[in-house]
Amino acid sequence: MKLSREFVFGDDRPFASCHASTLVPLENGGMAVAWFGGSYESHGDVAIWLGMKTDSEEGAWEYPIKIADEPDVPHWNPVLSRGTDGAIHLFYKVGSNARDWRTRTKVSRDEGRSWSSYRELPLLDGFTAGPVKDKPIVLSDGSWLAPTSRETETEWDAAVTLSKDDGDTWELGGPVPLDHAAVEGKGIIQPTLWESDSGSVHMLLRSDAGNIYRSDSMDSGKTWCGAYPTSLPNNNSGIDLDRLSNGSLVLCYNPVDLSWGKRTPLALSISEDNGTSWDTSIILEDEDPPTDEERVKLDRANRPNEFSYPAILALGNRIHVTYTWKRQRICYRILEIEEDA
Repeated sequence: MKLSREFVFGDDRPFASCHASTLVPLENGGMAVAWFGGSYESHGDVAIWLGMKTDSEEGAWEYPIKIADEPDVPHWNPVLSRGTDGAIHLFYKVGSNARDWRTRTKVSRDEGRSWSSYRELPLLDGFTAGPVKDKPIVLSDGSWLAPTSRETETEWDAAVTLSKDDGDTWELGGPVPLDHAAVEGKGIIQPTLWESDSGSVHMLLRSDAGNIYRSDSMDSGKTWCGAYPTSLPNNNSGIDLDRLSNGSLVLCYNPVDLSWGKRTPLALSISEDNGTSWDTSIILEDEDPPTDEERVKLDRANRPNEFSYPAILALGNRIHVTYTWKRQRICYRILEIEEDA
């Protein structure tokens, strides 16, 4: 097993803080990674940035470029995805917070070198069309399925949005049923998706109840069963998974069962039974969490003990992961696994 580690940019970054990365492979064998960066999360100068390398192993990362920015408007949670026409689609959020943000989308037809003007996607029963944090998946029938969620002051809920025309138009699937009266905390947000068989779609979800939740759909995401807790811990931070060519699932998350708890360690776990059980944990990063005294002194731009908000892609026998590294860098990892893993 081979595990590489590098940073997408150096100390000379053109922003104080960064978070919420996403990645998409380039046609030339390289990788494109996007994230939001600025003074600190939610500040009006936070924009969407892009880093690229032309060779995923030997090439150097190009200096980051800004690809989405509106003056005095906080930008959030970029998601990169390649359409069936070969174009790279960028989705991201704008707004002062998650309760009132909207989805913007742009398209690049030259491998990230230039981008179209933005287009705003609609709200569907309070849910933003397109993905909210993790990548959309392409179903066996060719439709896009994008994981989304909505947040109010008191409740969090999840759903999906479906597109049959490469993201031009969207319709709502769900929402995911959740008995809020029986669940500790606000609820569930930021799903990550996979399709196990034609029409059989599943999601794992971030929650503030101490566990990752799950829901399942037998009709390609149009309706979902009631969300239920898994045995996987969750610290109310982002997760992501992907499905390997042999059907196994690989999940990246913080295995911590305290809501708003520490965001370390960051781990990979593998499931060979469609997410029923998980093992083979691999620790990507770990560091002692801050003491109470240190926590008081932490600023909003840099958090020295945080490894969080992963994005993951399984390509052949390689698992590609990006994540937030102490709010200062975006880390890029490649895990090469055995063909029969």
